Amino acid sequence: MRQKEITRSTAETSISLDFSIDGTGTTDIKTGVGFFDHMLTAFTKHGLFDLKVRCDGDIEVDQHHTVEDIGIVLGQAFNESIGAKEGIERYATVSVPMDEALSTVSLDISGRSFLVYNVDGLKDKVGEFDTELVEEFFHAFTSHAKVTLHINLAYGKNTHHIIESIFKAFGRALREASVINPDVKGIPSTKGLL
Repeated sequence: MRQKEITRSTAETSISLDFSIDGTGTTDIKTGVGFFDHMLTAFTKHGLFDLKVRCDGDIEVDQHHTVEDIGIVLGQAFNESIGAKEGIERYATVSVPMDEALSTVSLDISGRSFLVYNVDGLKDKVGEFDTELVEEFFHAFTSHAKVTLHINLAYGKNTHHIIESIFKAFGRALREASVINPDVKGIPSTKGLL
């Protein structure tokens, strides 16, 4: 089973995370940031991953360290649980609508960290959540998951809907790229290494 449990403690956050690629969409998420919990749940359910997260972060300062550090740990867990990458699809592109919003996520489990984030027009906050942290989360994730990730918002007006469409598309794209395809022999790269 492609699964990893990680704990990480700093002066700013204490995180325990258990992530399984080959899951069923089971969630148990408590980060202290309600909207972020909602987005991680959408990612997990639509990616059919299993994810348990506990975070004790310095949210009395702000939400930045909590969101970024969970991105780091989730990226590490994904990178370690994907293993040698033999037989995986590797690539995926998924567009997901959420009412008036439409987002597209393209992903390559490349072994190279790169984020393209084309999302404009978000309001500063959804409830108490700082929306600039969406990009911070994905930057942290890609850096530690060693994936190439392109996030493009086609259109949308409601900030909640836009962000939710991104997280759902991200879950589905990561799942599709991670799937083992019996027709793929070895590592899907002309280099023989990812």
